[in-house]
Amino acid sequence: MKRIMVIGVSAGVGKSTFAQKLGKALKINVNHLDALYWKPNWVEATLEEFSEAQLDIVKQCQWIIEGNYSNTFQIRAKHADTIIYLELPLYVCLYRVVKRWLKNIGKTRPDMGNGCKEKLDWEFIKFIYSTYYPRKRKMVERFQAFKEIDPKKEIIILKSRQEIKSYLNSLSNCERLHLN
Repeated sequence: MKRIMVIGVSAGVGKSTFAQKLGKALKINVNHLDALYWKPNWVEATLEEFSEAQLDIVKQCQWIIEGNYSNTFQIRAKHADTIIYLELPLYVCLYRVVKRWLKNIGKTRPDMGNGCKEKLDWEFIKFIYSTYYPRKRKMVERFQAFKEIDPKKEIIILKSRQEIKSYLNSLSNCERLHLN
């Protein structure tokens, strides 16, 4: 597990936090797609710029790339040896998005583009609510497509806070064993 794609059902599912903990456990650099996509003051990168930034990362021998952006899934999926998918209930995702906003009002999170101060609006809440279940259904097809790219590709699906915690703990325990 050296080239890892972390995706999730929705904003607020915990992709960034999970990727940070995974990167620490595996000692692999984490790349946040939001930081590549959003330029200062919430200006969007072009698809070409965004794709090029990812192509530069996937050339490296090890990486973790966190984020959805389904229009560029194939760039990452083609090069990833492991895909980790997080799926928590919609109410958890919505709660976490609001909590994140309250915690970071007026600040730019480390996983965001420079100068993109935390914001939350009705359009984003509506986007999360209206896309959650269609995304959840679509993931089964996507997993099959990822496997078609490379049948040896490992796909890990974590569907509860306990599964996520246990998975990260198992990696930390393995790391401790290697240090002794």
